Order: sequence, then structure tokens, then C-alpha cells
Amino acid sequence: MQLSGKVALVTGGRQGIGAAIVERFVREGAKVITCGRGGRPSDMAANVYWMQTDVSCAKQVAELKEQLVSDYGALNILVNNAGVQIEKTVVDTTDDDWEVLMGANARGVFNTIRSLLPIMAMGGSIINMGSVSGLNADPGLALYNASKAFVHGLTRSVAVDHGPMVRCNAICPGWIMTAMAGSAFAVAEDETAAKKDALARHPVGRFGVPSDIANMALWLASEESRFVTGQMFTVDGGLTAASPLNPSLF
Repeated sequence: MQLSGKVALVTGGRQGIGAAIVERFVREGAKVITCGRGGRPSDMAANVYWMQTDVSCAKQVAELKEQLVSDYGALNILVNNAGVQIEKTVVDTTDDDWEVLMGANARGVFNTIRSLLPIMAMGGSIINMGSVSGLNADPGLALYNASKAFVHGLTRSVAVDHGPMVRCNAICPGWIMTAMAGSAFAVAEDETAAKKDALARHPVGRFGVPSDIANMALWLASEESRFVTGQMFTVDGGLTAASPLNPSLF
């Protein structure tokens, strides 16, 4: 029960990594609020509070803030997980793509931090969802790569400008088996070969699962990480530790 008595907001908690973080925080004793653009998922636990919110819209985030203050008074943990992925190169990317992806992945993170940081309790923890794609460019994901680099830069700025009021860190997942990862593999010329090659590049011998990221989020939300801020934590099974040479060929 590492989060007993804490109030946590996890954006994009409907599925995948977000749902795993919500579940883990609840098990650790937190009062958890989550949000998304659609209605409440039918399979969501009854003790999780749901608010229909598009984080790219500042007005809706302000309404979320008002509700949080009314119901809980203050916020201890903010996890910026909501995001989308578009599989396109720069030249194929449209203005609408920009609005959708940067709206969720960049403006959404900015909106929630700007609005909710003032109501966070002293020593609160902000956890942003970055990506290895913000450290090294994945092919065919130009705008997504750029959005995650933005998240990394914003994470450092918040840590520097607003400590010790809050700590702010980012998790940089690698290949975590969610619908988003499946979409990225699907654009390869040979999806099966792409997965096989990617797996061979993981020293741990497997792809990640959402609970791997939830475990890191728990540590960053807990008191055990109280001396940690402004950092990007890569959780990728060793993928980015290796040289570009395919280990299966040696």
C-alpha cells in the first residue's frame, strides 16, 4: 500500500499502459481518477472515478481541475499518459494529423501540468509518458517522435522551475505490446519479419507488457523516489543499450 491516502490522476486510463497504471495505483491504496475522450469503459473498476475529458482542450482540463478540487481538495500524483500515434513520414503528415497528435501528446501534457500543478500537494509527483521514440527516431513515426521529444524537454523544465513543490519525471517505454505497438509493426513491409528482428534486439528476450511500465510509474509516484526529478527513465528491455548490429547474426 505504497500510495495509501494519495490522490492520483491518470490521463488516458481506458486501455493499455494507462489501464495498467490505474489498476496498480488502486492496488497500492490510491484514490484514482482517470479520463478520456469517450464514455466510461464498461469494464472499469467501480472504485475508479471517470471523467470524460479531452486533454487537448484547455477548457475541459479546467473543468476537470474544478471537479478534482471539489471532490478531493488536492492532487498528489499526475500521470500524463494520454496520447495517440500516427504512422506517417513528415511529407505524408497533414495539418489534421498535426492537430490530433500534437494536441494529445504535446498540448495535452502542457494543459494538464499548467492547470493542475497549482493544486498539487507539496512534494507531489508528475509522471509524463515519454518514449524511446523521443530519444531515437522510429521510422515512419515522424510526428510521434517529435511529440515525445517535446514531452522530455517539458519534463526537465517543470522539474527545474517547480521544485521542490513537485517532482517531474518521464518514463520512456520501448516496445510495449499494446494496440499502439501493433499499429507501428503493421506499417512494415513484412510485419512478421519486423517483429522477429525487433525481438532479437531485446537482451531480456521478450517484448514489454503494460505492467512493466506500471511498476516504474509506481516507484516514481512513491516516496522511494523522493530524490529523483527531471529524469527520463528508459524501460525497454535493453533495446536501446545495444549497437545497431543485429545480435542474431553473431
